[in-house]
Amino acid sequence: MAKSLSSLWLKSVRRMGKAQQAQGRRLLQSLVPRPVRAPAAKRAKPARLVKARPLAALRKTPVSAAGQVASLPGSWQKSWFSVPGAGQAAPARRMLYWLYLPSGARPAPLPLVVMLHGCQQTVTDFALSTRMNTLAERKGFAVLYPQQSATADAHRCWHWYKRSTQEGLGDVHLIAQMVAHVQAKHGLDRSRTYVAGLSAGAGLANILALRYPDLVAAVGLHSAPVFGTTDSPLSAYHAMQHGSDTLHRKTVQALMAAAPAFPGMPAILLHGARDKVVRRVNMTQLTEQFVILNAACITREPVVRAYPARSTGRHPRHAYESATFYAGRKPHLVTSEIAHLGHAWSGGDGSVEFSDPQGPDATLMMWTFFSHHRRVMPS
Repeated sequence: MAKSLSSLWLKSVRRMGKAQQAQGRRLLQSLVPRPVRAPAAKRAKPARLVKARPLAALRKTPVSAAGQVASLPGSWQKSWFSVPGAGQAAPARRMLYWLYLPSGARPAPLPLVVMLHGCQQTVTDFALSTRMNTLAERKGFAVLYPQQSATADAHRCWHWYKRSTQEGLGDVHLIAQMVAHVQAKHGLDRSRTYVAGLSAGAGLANILALRYPDLVAAVGLHSAPVFGTTDSPLSAYHAMQHGSDTLHRKTVQALMAAAPAFPGMPAILLHGARDKVVRRVNMTQLTEQFVILNAACITREPVVRAYPARSTGRHPRHAYESATFYAGRKPHLVTSEIAHLGHAWSGGDGSVEFSDPQGPDATLMMWTFFSHHRRVMPS
């Protein structure tokens, strides 16, 4: 498998520039599992998706990412979640997670946003990049960050492309149990739980939402691969670069046939027009999938809006275009294509990888969408 994937890669890199070669190598490495090795004393960092900073800023003593994330007034807790084993077929498992709880009094149970990082990211990187904790402090919601183990995957990639994962097993099942545990332990609002992710994390977030719809009220996918069309690293690479032919429609039709009581899934999809890691076609096909999944309640045609670029002011942004399908007056499915954005969180912290400081602010867009939705809980 590694040999065939390497051959595929060598053919494609000849047509790419140096920056794209580096990005493609990271993609290839993330899909091919390798043994975990002790970290070297020092290794060169890959090119970052960040803007150059003034020399004066570089001379300042840097604050660690962990320090920046922990500087908010709320509670930033690190914990392990474990499930007992049931023999050799189902060994005991545990996963590390962080939880942010905002400061201040809580007159009502808090909503919860579950955030799933991408490959080559840690929870700290992702929390700093997205600034989701900062928004949680302002708006009053909790944020849960499961972290993929480097033992399970040397690049901390979620295995969204595995058939068992797409069926709701493995990491997805463990995270669903984790969410229920955190909800109960901290008295959170079970009707307002949302899940979001970037890249591989978005792929897993989608599976969590579709396989556990009673747990999730809405999903936010940034730079996500198409759902349910892969079963190996090679097919994952193909989907990320080319999408699927017609399998993406058949996959969700089969899901609906197997679960006729599927309640629908509100979704917001964001994608960079210049993303060469997970190509733009993936958002097109994800949109088709969510139209099928939500066909019973959404408008047949979306409302399309265009937003111009803004290069000045406190919040510069790329131009972007959105398409919104409504359920009544409520936005139920939103897609946004962001011009000039690569494989990075839009409007994120520019000091970390896979994060573009230029807006629009994906974090605020997701929370604004989530706040419209609540899952009706069984009585």
